[in-house]
Amino acid sequence: MIFKFTRLKIADVILIEHEIFQDARGFFLESYKQAEFQKGGIVPALVQDNHSRSSKGVLRGLHYQTEPAAIGKLVRCLSGRIFDVAVDIRKGSPTYGKWVGEELSEQNRRMLWIPPGFAHAFVTLSDSADVFYKMSGYYSAPHDRAILWNDPDLAIAWPVSKPEVSAKDAKAPRLKDADNNFVYHEAGALR
Repeated sequence: MIFKFTRLKIADVILIEHEIFQDARGFFLESYKQAEFQKGGIVPALVQDNHSRSSKGVLRGLHYQTEPAAIGKLVRCLSGRIFDVAVDIRKGSPTYGKWVGEELSEQNRRMLWIPPGFAHAFVTLSDSADVFYKMSGYYSAPHDRAILWNDPDLAIAWPVSKPEVSAKDAKAPRLKDADNNFVYHEAGALR
């Protein structure tokens, strides 16, 4: 099967599209193939799967884990539609504090790779959405952090004006005040 890997405005964030075989019975696709993903620039092993269901207008994020438990996420929307966002939080990066966003849906079947050093969030656009993501590391509560979803310095163009957020996300700090130990190096690697 063929995968298409497209680097976005922030080149370390990658949009993935797959070849889909579809007929009157339904469809078939390969959603992950390690060798192909490595060729496409997604090198870390993916070790944990998570699945969430959210109602319309629910916004989850902006979440990340600090070093040494930083994680990358391969995100897809299995049902419904979401607007998925990655924010570069690597200090010294030329795109520090910048964001990219893509609509992921059960119709377009696209995925988004969000590498370590980025905060991640999504908002549900349909009545409900099932979001599935593979992670490059395990969840670690002591390293779990968040950034305020509507931080004015980030100016994310959310397609929902009054999302529903958790208490944790509502009181998250702005990026300038966040506990963040990511450092960018010329090759884009974290140290």
